[in-house]
Amino acid sequence: MGTPESFEQRVGLNEATFRAVNEGIARAEGEPGDPERVGFRCECARLGCTTILEIRSAEYEAVRAHGRRFIVAPGHVVPETERVVASHGSYEVVEKHGEAGRLAAATDPRAADGA
Repeated sequence: MGTPESFEQRVGLNEATFRAVNEGIARAEGEPGDPERVGFRCECARLGCTTILEIRSAEYEAVRAHGRRFIVAPGHVVPETERVVASHGSYEVVEKHGEAGRLAAATDPRAADGA
């Protein structure tokens, strides 16, 4: 894809990278019906973010059902590229819009057609 040229592209690629890490965690955890909390990486755009969000696998799966949605720590929202669609106290679910949203959908590893 080359070097990101716009702010929205950089944000979208950063979050897609963290989403890929979390996909590996989700696969390793197994059953999404498990009531135990799992430590997922915050999928925000901050390059140095190391925040771990403890959520249930089923909650993560619900977010991942939408290619433009990510889990982020409270206060890690980038309003220029995303909006909060759900707040759960210890984490928020954001949905990307504009170019960042298109990039998020195109890089979604679960999307068969990339959209």
